[in-house]
Amino acid sequence: MRIKLFSGLFLSLFISFGVLAQKTVISGIVTDEETGEPLPFVNIVFLHSHIGAISDFDGIFYIETSYATDTLIASSLGYIPQKKFIKTGMTQKINFTLKPTSLAIEEVVVRPGENPAFKILRSISENKKYNNPDRFNSYQYKSYNKLRLDINNIGEKFKNQRILKEFQFVFDHMDSSEVFGKNYLPVLITESVSKYYFQQNPSVEREVIEAFKISGIQNNTISQYTGKMYQKLNIYNNFITLFEPGFVSPIADFGRLYYKYVLEDSAVIDNSLCFKISFKPKRKQERTFYGYFWVADTSFAIKKVQLRVSKDVNINFLNDMIAVHEYNKINDSIWFLTSEDLMLDLYLTDKNTGFFGRKTSTYDSIQLNIAIPEEVTEIKTDIVANNEELNKRDDYWEENRKVELSDEDIGVYEMVDSVTNVPTFKRIYKLVEMFVDYYYVLGPIELGPYYTFFSHNPIEGYRFKLGGRTSNNFSTKWRFGGHVAYGLKDERIKYGAIAEHMFKTNPRISAGISYYHDIRQLGKSENAFLDDNFFVSIFRRTPNYQLTLVDQYNAYFEREWFQGFSNIFSLRYQSVHGTEYVPFKVIEGSDTIAYPDITSAEVTLSTHFSYREKFLLGKFERVSLGSKYPILDLDLTFGPKGVLGSDYEYYKVRIKITDKIETNPIGYLRYRITAGKVFGILPYPLLKLHEGNETYIYDPLAFNMMNYYEFVSDEYAILFAEHHFQGFFFNQIPLLRWLKFREVIGGKILVGRLSEANRNVMEFPEGLTDLNKPYIEAGVGLENILRFFRVDAMWRFTYLENENISRFGLRATMQLTF
Repeated sequence: MRIKLFSGLFLSLFISFGVLAQKTVISGIVTDEETGEPLPFVNIVFLHSHIGAISDFDGIFYIETSYATDTLIASSLGYIPQKKFIKTGMTQKINFTLKPTSLAIEEVVVRPGENPAFKILRSISENKKYNNPDRFNSYQYKSYNKLRLDINNIGEKFKNQRILKEFQFVFDHMDSSEVFGKNYLPVLITESVSKYYFQQNPSVEREVIEAFKISGIQNNTISQYTGKMYQKLNIYNNFITLFEPGFVSPIADFGRLYYKYVLEDSAVIDNSLCFKISFKPKRKQERTFYGYFWVADTSFAIKKVQLRVSKDVNINFLNDMIAVHEYNKINDSIWFLTSEDLMLDLYLTDKNTGFFGRKTSTYDSIQLNIAIPEEVTEIKTDIVANNEELNKRDDYWEENRKVELSDEDIGVYEMVDSVTNVPTFKRIYKLVEMFVDYYYVLGPIELGPYYTFFSHNPIEGYRFKLGGRTSNNFSTKWRFGGHVAYGLKDERIKYGAIAEHMFKTNPRISAGISYYHDIRQLGKSENAFLDDNFFVSIFRRTPNYQLTLVDQYNAYFEREWFQGFSNIFSLRYQSVHGTEYVPFKVIEGSDTIAYPDITSAEVTLSTHFSYREKFLLGKFERVSLGSKYPILDLDLTFGPKGVLGSDYEYYKVRIKITDKIETNPIGYLRYRITAGKVFGILPYPLLKLHEGNETYIYDPLAFNMMNYYEFVSDEYAILFAEHHFQGFFFNQIPLLRWLKFREVIGGKILVGRLSEANRNVMEFPEGLTDLNKPYIEAGVGLENILRFFRVDAMWRFTYLENENISRFGLRATMQLTF
């Protein structure tokens, strides 16, 4: 997916670094006045500011800032706040001793010898059916969201690099972390206001973005990802998904298997007696938290919860994370989420450099079990953002902004706008954009993809290619593209052209036409690299003599009826030309006649259904973020004979089901079931050439131990299954736990047949055959090697007698996962 937004974000992070000015540095410990025990998760802030810290599990805190006031306040639910005067501009140690305001907790009846927190935990589980917000048939509310990115922990050496000479003014905005004890520079801020609607039956989930504001980058696409739909954390679920893996909730029904609990306190909060329970993980590197929660007596609803990830958890790019949720009573009896704070400390290259991500959300105007307006239910997409109406006046933000902007926040808007006007920024932006998008932007055109400019194969020899397309600067409705290529060995010119029109991006309505005169590998998976990708030339296992020249005309019309349900109507006319390595010899009686090409015309209706599927949207392209439910794809194809000289009449049916099943705490399972049938008497290039892989690069959608042109069918069924354990076993082994490797196993099975009639249409090239038994391959692998790499050891179990095959092989790939 190539979306301009992410290039801008990446560049903002790259440029905005620095060091501290004159600082006030304070460290200390917070303890209970009566017991002397350290107090975790106490808020320590400067009076009349948003600068502060939170004490850790041992009660220790650290603050470093250039914006200190002369008074520091320590506060925590169940304790009397305490103020202390400090000296600004100095390093000093300040300790707090807080006096509790706790009540006796005789109300809790415990079993002899039992941890008193367990009784409360059982009551929380018993009352989830009353307190979980998902129990309501419907609810709706208004949401305000603020997101901020801060570069952290970058020193003088980086600041003084020549490339940053024109950006020295940004370092006036340096400060130190509120929580994590690192210097930081704010570089990006966004705000949004939206209305969120949820209904169980009939199922409706909609978010209407009413206003959006972002520093520096004028791209409203990001507004769709700043609301509620893409950031959900429900404490009442047994597993919480912050990143791809599920974390065990501290109030999971089986939480005692993963956490140690301590009943610490009780207090009257909002006229309700509440109990404070702290928790921490039992074992290392499991996806768990440490923190505390306040729970109301009688209803046993959560009043407040603070979650902090385990320090050694096996998650990439994450140094630390703190989430705080607060709940308030609605209608005098129902507790509902009213505010969220999420703070992330992320690293890019090593754990000393990176950035902070901060999200603050408030929810008000909450209505329960109220009918959703008809105009909302009729909306075809889950998220609605009218870009022309998102920009609001300042008085709108003053009225709807529920969290006041700090001086830092205001400074971010001014600073980033200044950065984008520096000429060096614009030049670096283009280079970063090329790295992310694979294209280099030159005003109204884009040149690329850059990895196809040069490649090599045995048919063409050294191949040179120049490709490009129009950019969004030319049009966000029309896109034209093309390429021209030349091989030094075959001395032939290849070329192609494409034109696309985007009528609407959400729900998607588009159309396009294209022409392609170039070489192509038949029987290649949809996930495989392009044939002229430079890396394919390097990582091939065998020379590829099976490329064939294809002349192909395409036209399509795509219509998305509602989010997750779409049709594509496509037309294709093509001629595939035989070669000396892949000849087309038609069998006629006892003779074979060489045909120069095979011509076909076909019409295809493709249907895609994915319930509650979500996407990252660009102007022309989009990437699916998947769905919690199985995804169905159905293709129906008709090939008429005699149309534009087509040689054959045929029909094709293909159905595919894909799904990801969470199996927390032991990772997740991905599977893909495909079945298809071809009706008609056809030569093998128009049948199902099963997807092989002749590179060392692992392809999840191909048979990695199968060669190209090895198996052909006219009816078939395929099962791919792969289980990712996410370190479940390796986390128990000290060395592997330190390396943070993750285990994966998988297998692929193909069953197919070929009719006698189709077997006798055309002579098969050497190595191609049909299936008389299942084809099976399987493997075990290591993921998360150096955070980016995966290596699989793979075995082939059937058709071992075939020539030029390997029984065992290693395959590797790069992948970005948390």
